[in-house]
Amino acid sequence: MAYTTIDNPELYFQTLIWSGNDVGTSRAFTFDGSEDMEPDLVWTKIRTGWAAKHNLWDSVRGVNKNISSDATTAETTTDQYGYVSSFDSDGFTGSNGSNVYNPRYLYNENGGTYVAWCWKAGTAFSNDASATSVGTIDSSGSVSTDAGFSITTLTGTGANGTIAHGLSAVPAMIIHKEISADGDNWHTYHHKITSEPETEFVRLNQDAATGDESTMWNDTAPTSSVYSLGTHGGNNESGQTYISYLFAPKQGFSKFGSYSSNGSTDGVFCFCGFRPAWVMFKKTSSTANWSIRDNKRDPFNAGDTNLFANLTDAESSSNDIDFLSNGFKLRTAGSNWNASSQTYIYMAFAEAPFVNSNGVPCNAR
Repeated sequence: MAYTTIDNPELYFQTLIWSGNDVGTSRAFTFDGSEDMEPDLVWTKIRTGWAAKHNLWDSVRGVNKNISSDATTAETTTDQYGYVSSFDSDGFTGSNGSNVYNPRYLYNENGGTYVAWCWKAGTAFSNDASATSVGTIDSSGSVSTDAGFSITTLTGTGANGTIAHGLSAVPAMIIHKEISADGDNWHTYHHKITSEPETEFVRLNQDAATGDESTMWNDTAPTSSVYSLGTHGGNNESGQTYISYLFAPKQGFSKFGSYSSNGSTDGVFCFCGFRPAWVMFKKTSSTANWSIRDNKRDPFNAGDTNLFANLTDAESSSNDIDFLSNGFKLRTAGSNWNASSQTYIYMAFAEAPFVNSNGVPCNAR
């Protein structure tokens, strides 16, 4: 039997961990997997020692331009504490910032440990809505239809509109942020957030439960060609610049699901169709943080190493999870992933498919 799947997820997603050495004015970071991959989105975080912001850098906005998942601040240029200065064929390069005391803080401080989560898009696109009749708001960016990942930028109009994303598939999750001005949240769409996801949202920078606002996504679900924005000032203010990260599920590579928790040490099992490399959870029925797990910080079961997308906190250890050959299983109770009788959403990316395109199964770790 033949399977349509991504046999080698390392072509599109990899995690990198390292220790700072405080040496030099720049440092190149290369992946230790079997595949070269030039990332288009690099999400970095200091793990231990200090509370510090998350940092997202992408090839569409360009090098030296940083936004933080834990904050409502606008994009900053050339962070004084260090920044991503190039996206390379097998990783990325970090360079020193302008701060004379801590120019390497965000990527190479001596004694610091770090993580970077990296996704590849890679194909540039630009859509003139009036010329193509696809959408009503111009957009451009970088996309991988194979991986189901798009980075899309646009200028808000203040009016209901649709935006081309280039995926040729329906996005299951959209993370959307104004980058030209301070004060706006990371509004996030997830197709499993409720039975009516087109009116619902959560905020990546907050622990708040699901919000209900018809003007956020114009009460319209995304399609295989466009996604919708309403008149909400934080999502589509006239003249402001926005960045969207859009994800469509791909067999053997990505899954965007939900589950009802049981608050037990024999926790919920979520079938993904692959052995996970990275999972992020969010409780939607009440307040909870966005918990991130990966297979590099926790290479063995049960993993218990937490970072939270909405917090500057250093890494912590609590509440176990198993990454299995076909999904993940929660092994302890905890508010951020397995409270009693609550609803959660998740996004997950693969280390290896459960069964590859030749019908060969992978192993649990």
